[in-house]
Amino acid sequence: MNNIDLHDLGLSSQHLQEAARYGSHLHLARVSVQHRDLYRVITASGEIQAVVSGKLSHAADMAADYPAVGDWVLVDRTEDRGGTAIIHQIITRKSCFARKAAGTGGERQIIAANIDTVFICMSLNNDFNLRRAERYLAIAWDSGAIPVIVLTKADLRHDLDVKLRELESIAMGVDVVVTSSLSEDGYGSILKYVRRGKTVAFIGSSGVGKSTLINRLMGAEVLATSETRDDDRGRHTTTFRQLLILPDRGVVIDTPGLRELQIAGADLAQSFADIEALAEQCRFRDCRHQSEPGCAVRASVEDGRISAKRLENYQKLQREALFEERKASMTATQVQKQKTIDMMGSLDGQKQVLKYHRKKK
Repeated sequence: MNNIDLHDLGLSSQHLQEAARYGSHLHLARVSVQHRDLYRVITASGEIQAVVSGKLSHAADMAADYPAVGDWVLVDRTEDRGGTAIIHQIITRKSCFARKAAGTGGERQIIAANIDTVFICMSLNNDFNLRRAERYLAIAWDSGAIPVIVLTKADLRHDLDVKLRELESIAMGVDVVVTSSLSEDGYGSILKYVRRGKTVAFIGSSGVGKSTLINRLMGAEVLATSETRDDDRGRHTTTFRQLLILPDRGVVIDTPGLRELQIAGADLAQSFADIEALAEQCRFRDCRHQSEPGCAVRASVEDGRISAKRLENYQKLQREALFEERKASMTATQVQKQKTIDMMGSLDGQKQVLKYHRKKK
C-alpha cells in the first residue's frame, strides 16, 4: 500500500486547515486499527504502526480523549523506518458513534469516528428487534452521521413485507435496505451509500452478517465469517474495530458485535419524532405521558397510532439520556447517589437513600 490519496479516505479541507495550525513537521493519517495502546494508521505512504505521545496521553482525562478507529491524527512520520510513529494530535471529529462503556465507570467508548453513514445491521431471524432498532437509531442520530437500517439474511424470511411495515412505524425518514448473502447481487442495495471519500460504519449484533457484506464489498475474503448457531443466534467473529479501504469505493469500519448498547448520548427528537410532535399537543408542558389529563401521547397509544411498547421504550431511553446529562456535571459520589435513587424509584426509597447519605457525612 503506497502513494495513497488521503482524499479517498475522507480527508477534507477542514482537516487540512486544522492540521496546518500545528506546523509542517507533522503529517495527517487516519487510524485504521486500535489494540489497547498500539495503533495502525494510514498515511500517504502506507499503513504503519503508531503510539500516542506522552503529552497527548497526559492531557487525556478519559478514554474518549484517545484516538479511535476512524480518527484523523497528526503523526511525526509517514513511514515506519526509524521506529514507531508518534501520534501528537487528534483532529476535531465531525461525527462520533459512541456508547457508554460496560462496567461501573460509565465512560464513553467510541465505536467509530468521522463516519458519514451508520449501517444498523439486523438479521431477519431472531435478531430482528424493533426496540433495539430504536435504541440504535437514537444513538446513530446523535452521532452526527446518517443511519441506514440494513436487513440481512433476507432468504430466511417469507414475511418480509410485514417486517418492513413494522420498521416503517419506528424508523421515519430512515432508509431501509434488504440484503442476502445467497445471491451474487444480494448486496447491491448498499452500493449507493459506499462512495469515494465517504466512510460507512457497520454496527449490529454478532453474527448478523456484517463481515460477509464487507467481504462482498472488498471483493475478497478479508474478514473471518462463521455459520449461525443452532439456536439461530450469531457467532462472534470480529474481535476488534478496523477501517478498511474499499476498491474505488471509500472506506468501511467493521465493528465487533455489540451485546449491549448503553446510551452515552441520544437524539430522541429525531428518532422519536412522532412522539415528540404529539407531546407538543399535551395539555401540560411537563406532561410525563402517564396518567395526566389531556395527554395527546397517551390518546395516540389508546387509539393505536403509537404502540405502547414504543412509548415505553421512549420513556426508558429518555431516563437513560437524562441520567447521562446529569452525570456529566456530578461528582462520583453524587452520581452513585442519583443512580441509587433512580433505581429505588419510590418517594420512600428516596428518603431512605438521602437519610443514609446524611448519616455518612
